[in-house]
Amino acid sequence: MRRIGRNIQRYVGCAFDSRWVGPVTGERDLDVLLRNMKPEMVDGIFVFCTLAPSASIPATISPILTFREREGTTLVMLHEEAEASGLRYAFASRLITLTVHSALDAVGFLAAITARLAEAGISVNAVSAFHHDHLFVPVDQADEAMAVLKEMSGARHL
Repeated sequence: MRRIGRNIQRYVGCAFDSRWVGPVTGERDLDVLLRNMKPEMVDGIFVFCTLAPSASIPATISPILTFREREGTTLVMLHEEAEASGLRYAFASRLITLTVHSALDAVGFLAAITARLAEAGISVNAVSAFHHDHLFVPVDQADEAMAVLKEMSGARHL
């Protein structure tokens, strides 16, 4: 365990301690993941915004996602919130959550999904969180994306 802690410390630049939750939980079997993905469309239209690398996230906004890159901080939030905050945005999208609890180290789940959506001509920005995977798809193709996902899972009447 001590060796693992040093490797994590070297990778993330901080001390490994008891806050580590342990082995990854969730489903790893690709067939089970696909069969049980149960996609759900989240209400609202989401947009991607960016802030300068040195800028703080305004306290008045509540993005659903933040990601810091060298070039700036990406914020994903509801369209209305971006408009009200005066933030420039791109990629108006709908959010589809795959409600199966997928393991963070599951192999091939998002690859299978994004490949199938690509075959249907649907772009997707996929995000993996601790419990679920989430797909941001173009607003005008959201219903089509849901149909593709339901077909993949074999659940045509969700």
